[in-house]
Amino acid sequence: MNPQPVAMITGAAGGIGGETAVRFAERGYDCVLLALPSEDLNPITKRIEDAGRQYIICTGDLADLEYAESAVEQCISAWGRIDVLVNNAAWREITTMRKIELASWEQTLRVCLTAPAFLSRWCAAHMEARGEGVIINVSSIQSQMAAGISPAYVAAKGALDSLTYELATLYGPAGIRVLSVNPGAIDTAMGQDIAVDQQATATKIRQASEDMIPLRRWAHPREIAHSIVMLAGEDASYLTGTSVTIDGGWKQQCSPYSVKQLQIPDQFPEA
Repeated sequence: MNPQPVAMITGAAGGIGGETAVRFAERGYDCVLLALPSEDLNPITKRIEDAGRQYIICTGDLADLEYAESAVEQCISAWGRIDVLVNNAAWREITTMRKIELASWEQTLRVCLTAPAFLSRWCAAHMEARGEGVIINVSSIQSQMAAGISPAYVAAKGALDSLTYELATLYGPAGIRVLSVNPGAIDTAMGQDIAVDQQATATKIRQASEDMIPLRRWAHPREIAHSIVMLAGEDASYLTGTSVTIDGGWKQQCSPYSVKQLQIPDQFPEA
């Protein structure tokens, strides 16, 4: 068995996932990195190497559960343990319920809900054998508030929070903690896709949203990563079955990406 703790992170090529992997490596974890085949993991793996830790790369589409299960098997075969699972990968289309296609709906739920559910099951089986482990689901404040522009994503994230509570109840007696983190506006490609898909300027959208955030800025992915790593550690050892909002106070002000407040038209270009 690997002498060092092991963290598995999905969506690890950049953004929250990449920063989370690096932060775990800096804390002494070896990392299993799940990403799409088209994504460049070199910047992240270089930083993991700089931290003196090892990594395993597993590329594929999380909509394919066989790929997801094989990643767990590869980790156990190589290192014999999984201490932390971070279900971070996501996919969404900016659209409305009036226009979304069934294929888009199903893809979103498979990546944002089904894959985390089954990865949790497969990883928890190995955590149970050791009597400890942590599962952290990266959700969104959009799970808690209406937005009107990404119905499948919002539904998936709401269900992911509910799954967190269910799994915490199921696995708690085995020493496994399960948590959700609910980020607000993050300076990532996904955080900025609203501007691209609606053909509005990124500057206008960003400024309008920042004006509604008490801290008056978007978060950097590393700020979410720091919170995830903290929640996975001993300092949060009695915390489970809850969601932790990390949004600069936005949720207390208004609905994120509000169509009315950001003055975004209800009519979206076809996907």
